[in-house]
Amino acid sequence: MVQFRRGFYASLGVLATAAAALAVYTARGVLIWALIALFLAVSLNPAVRALTRWHIRRGIAIAVVVLVVLGMVAAFLQSVIPAMADQFHAMVKDFPHYLAIQQHRSASLRQISDRYHLTSQLNKLLASLPARLGSGAFGISRRVFSALAAALTVTVLTIYFLVDLPRLQRSAVLLFPRAHRAEFGRIAGVMVDKVGSYMIGNILISLVAGLAAFGALAGLGVPFAVPLAFLVAVTDLIPMVGATIGAVVCVAVALLATRLWPTTVLVAAFFVAYQQLENYVLAPRIMRRPVQLSPAAVLLAGLIGGAALGLIGALMAIPIAAGGKVLLSERLRARDAADTDAAAPGAGETAPQPGQAAPHAPPAGSAQPVDRRRQPAAQDSDRRDDPTPG
Repeated sequence: MVQFRRGFYASLGVLATAAAALAVYTARGVLIWALIALFLAVSLNPAVRALTRWHIRRGIAIAVVVLVVLGMVAAFLQSVIPAMADQFHAMVKDFPHYLAIQQHRSASLRQISDRYHLTSQLNKLLASLPARLGSGAFGISRRVFSALAAALTVTVLTIYFLVDLPRLQRSAVLLFPRAHRAEFGRIAGVMVDKVGSYMIGNILISLVAGLAAFGALAGLGVPFAVPLAFLVAVTDLIPMVGATIGAVVCVAVALLATRLWPTTVLVAAFFVAYQQLENYVLAPRIMRRPVQLSPAAVLLAGLIGGAALGLIGALMAIPIAAGGKVLLSERLRARDAADTDAAAPGAGETAPQPGQAAPHAPPAGSAQPVDRRRQPAAQDSDRRDDPTPG
């Protein structure tokens, strides 16, 4: 019976674990939305704290920050989406013309196109594209409504997390032992500040990159400047390789749509010069106290985040890795401080226990120095207190 009860309890534990894992897997979409909302709340928290330092209540500060962010997003989409749709339609329509121009310029490209019939296959694909889009209209509409529902859910959760973020930090600190709560509370505050500052700085740098790319492409007469600038702003969010990806795409489009000299060469020169400006001027000024990560750690974190959650995961992985480095650095600093205190002179000496002689105390019964100035007074007192006559 004892063995049976143990097996029964073990089976219940396995079933409970399996049920919890199944529940997490079933609700993985909602949990990912909650994770994204928490990440956005941590990213917006520095702006809220900056407003609270001006003696503004946290609720009012959250409302101001959320309204400003939503207004900026709405204005950005309103100015970008119509232009992107028009220029994308023009790009699809004029792409065979650009390909024909390149074939006329390059004999090798013309031979490859004639051998594999690239022009005819491309024309068939472009001709069938409207029909494919029309047949998948229901699926596209469903994806659009799903995206809107996800955006609304993430927005609401972000507001809730912003309101309760201090309480969530205190609740997370309560999970640790009482002796380490103060230390882990300080570490949690540093992690939240670092992650938020990193995300806000990264978004500002990406906006500057997109605006600069739009100005350069429009000034040089490169077509499709708006979607290309939007691509540069999005890819610039990815550290190390994102800016290079956006620059390569822009140079390739400039090579297809314009002449090699001087337009394409000037576009390439602009991106090379802007990367130097961003790396050595903009980034150090906007991110004054960034968390430095090695290139290998940045690349590995981006690959893992991208494999887990796609582009969102790649964007979230770098600040999460930065927060992990803050936690590891603080723990190593605390350990080194504890080792230094333990190795300090006199740190290992203990006070003598009761009944134990001090290390330098004279042995019991040995002659002690007598204060002779007090001895006569003591003798007189003994003589007065002695009742014996004479």
